[in-house]
Amino acid sequence: MVKVLLAGATGYLGGYIAQELMKRNYFTRLVIRNINKLEGKGNTFDEFLEAEVTKPSTLKNCCTDIDVVISTVGITRQKDNLTYMDVDYQANINLLNEARRSNVKKFIYVSVLNGDTLKNLKICEAKEKFVNELVNSGLDYCIIRPNGFFSDMIEFYKMAKRGRVYLLGDGTMKANPIHGEDLAKVCVDAIEKHEKEIEVGGPEILTQRDVADIAFCVSGNKKTITYIPEWMIKITLKLMRRITKSQVYGPIEFFLTVACMDMVAPKNGSHTLKEYFESNKNI
Repeated sequence: MVKVLLAGATGYLGGYIAQELMKRNYFTRLVIRNINKLEGKGNTFDEFLEAEVTKPSTLKNCCTDIDVVISTVGITRQKDNLTYMDVDYQANINLLNEARRSNVKKFIYVSVLNGDTLKNLKICEAKEKFVNELVNSGLDYCIIRPNGFFSDMIEFYKMAKRGRVYLLGDGTMKANPIHGEDLAKVCVDAIEKHEKEIEVGGPEILTQRDVADIAFCVSGNKKTITYIPEWMIKITLKLMRRITKSQVYGPIEFFLTVACMDMVAPKNGSHTLKEYFESNKNI
């Protein structure tokens, strides 16, 4: 039986990966920061390790008897004054060191689509620095590069519920975000596959205008859209870099940058954005 260690199991994607591993009867050891976050979820996993991935001492021997490590560790919303280098890079290095020490066969890491060409962004700089370390680690590996998550797109629905959606540029930039459940299947499939990198998006290629239309349709509100010119976005980013810490401008920098470019990956999965918005009507 292949034994898997999953780090980041209580996050949006990590939760779906944990469920998928359980469905496929993989022996699963979860590394979680707070075991109480799993209470009430109704899942029974083989083992738990309560640890701080940013603190190497808490991870000691975490990979003993493990065949494959899957890491979704990364900052999605800044907290605890930790930086991207602290988490997206160093915390994953801590896991990688343990994996090498225990002779783990494969390390699967979830990065971001086009991260290798967006290293000027703080989040991508940290992620790609780890990717380089993983590639040169001597371990078998797979880098998963997903497009945006449905959980990120929920902000469009929240705006539509309030009556107005703000779009960047002319709203024609395209993306195919993916549901966590669909992405989890790709991540678990990678255990047995031989690809070193997998780019993956959802089944629908949508413009920002399309996303706004879906959001207003589900909310039931009249469509009202305000377009923010790109020159204003560029000025905002420059000012934020100068006057705020990375904990503040990092997530905004990433969102504003990728929203001003096409982010299209190979189609995968079956969940649609409309279904996701409908399932979160009361958010």
